[in-house]
Amino acid sequence: MAEPAATTDVPAAGSKSQQAYSAVKQRIVDGAYPPGHRLVLAAIAQDLGVSVVPVREAIRRLEAEGLVTFQRNVGATVAGIDPTEYLYTMQTLSLVEGAATALSAPLVSATDLERARAVNDAMRACLQDFDPVRFTRLNQDFHAILFEHCPNPHILDLVHRGWNRLASLRSSTFRFVPERARESVEEHEHLLALIAGGADADAVERAARRHRSATLDAYLTHFSTTEAASDASPDHG
Repeated sequence: MAEPAATTDVPAAGSKSQQAYSAVKQRIVDGAYPPGHRLVLAAIAQDLGVSVVPVREAIRRLEAEGLVTFQRNVGATVAGIDPTEYLYTMQTLSLVEGAATALSAPLVSATDLERARAVNDAMRACLQDFDPVRFTRLNQDFHAILFEHCPNPHILDLVHRGWNRLASLRSSTFRFVPERARESVEEHEHLLALIAGGADADAVERAARRHRSATLDAYLTHFSTTEAASDASPDHG
């Protein structure tokens, strides 16, 4: 995924352009507008109750962020997910989130652990009628509780950047590999047990990194299998 070609002026928070930008971006991130979805300005404007002008401005901002592309004779469409960018983001997040969780662990209180367990219980309940977007949000909430006490603000900033990057990639991995969700919940329990038991920083960091890497491995396996199937299909032969 290319970096933004240019920096655009950001409208005021309450402006119609900002409202249109927030609404369209949220729909892209949530998957309501999937990759390849054509963004018809007039239809979006009518849906949001605004004119076409603020929607056009919003689409331009989203193009600069790499979330929207323009295709000849098609117009604006939602950009596809770049698997290489996802790989790099997850690899980086595995390192920095593991470090942040380990540094934060001694500062995690009993109340924090209760909150984290409650979130993980909600994730377990979510498995019954699986919603990958909700599961991903709960997953972020769970990890935030464990790493937010990290005393190193630079590492913490890198973690937030990684999560924001994942959001911009619309990478709810669990949408592609829902079977990974149950394993993730169990690994959360292991992390909680380590922190509650006062495990040393190395053990916590290794567990957090393995947890993140396992999710990445599941996605890469899915992607390589999908690519192989696509190449073997009649359309590619």
